Amino acid sequence: MEININCDLGEKSKHHSNKYDPDLLEIVNSANVACGFHAGDDESMNQVIKISKENGVSIGAHPSFNDPENFGRQRMNLSSGEITKLIIDQYDILQTIADNYKENVTHIKPHGALNNMACEDIELATTLAKTIKGINKDLIYLVPTGSKMEEAAKKFNMKIACEIFADRNYEDDGNLVSRKKSHALITDPEQAKKHVLNMVKNQALNCHSGKQIPCEIDSVCIHGDNDSSLATAKSIKNNLIDNGLKLKPLNLMEKFI
Repeated sequence: MEININCDLGEKSKHHSNKYDPDLLEIVNSANVACGFHAGDDESMNQVIKISKENGVSIGAHPSFNDPENFGRQRMNLSSGEITKLIIDQYDILQTIADNYKENVTHIKPHGALNNMACEDIELATTLAKTIKGINKDLIYLVPTGSKMEEAAKKFNMKIACEIFADRNYEDDGNLVSRKKSHALITDPEQAKKHVLNMVKNQALNCHSGKQIPCEIDSVCIHGDNDSSLATAKSIKNNLIDNGLKLKPLNLMEKFI
């Protein structure tokens, strides 16, 4: 069975350090690269693409609302035309830099509030899906499993990779537990690796209550902005391999070739 590990990278800002990016790029299979709208700049994008190429990591755009002050985590109400421009502009920024390394942006994963809103709003999700397919029908669309984003992408017959979050708990409706709640994050590496393996093997979400929700899982999102999460990322990867999973970049998974 194949699985992918992805991570949000190049998110250099006053809110977030990118000091662990080189270490993470030795662990993950696919990088979601900040394109300068919520975080990152030319230097960070160049760094991620260069190291990704060296490590055989596929690269994707991680587009956001243009809101560096709030790290793209504040909801904004934009027209479908404005949303379309946001996505295309950020894809173009990253692909222009990737061209210097003879690399292609092979997937897109929206960031922060834009992603959260599209998970709930079919109209916004449809705008995103239509825009991404319009850029390139071969782009892989990385979406939270069971979301409105997955639903909209299926209507456009897109290449869809469904993801789970390694370090987050889920509510009984399949949504992530709010970061405002004390049990939102999973910080124990042992707990996180069991949490992930169980979901991947069973193709189901583990809810905090103990409920399981059947779903498609192609990719595991890890975060690595501190020492403990770096250890967690390594633990998750090793545990997946030890249990017979084949780790692949998104663009090399059999379902997308």
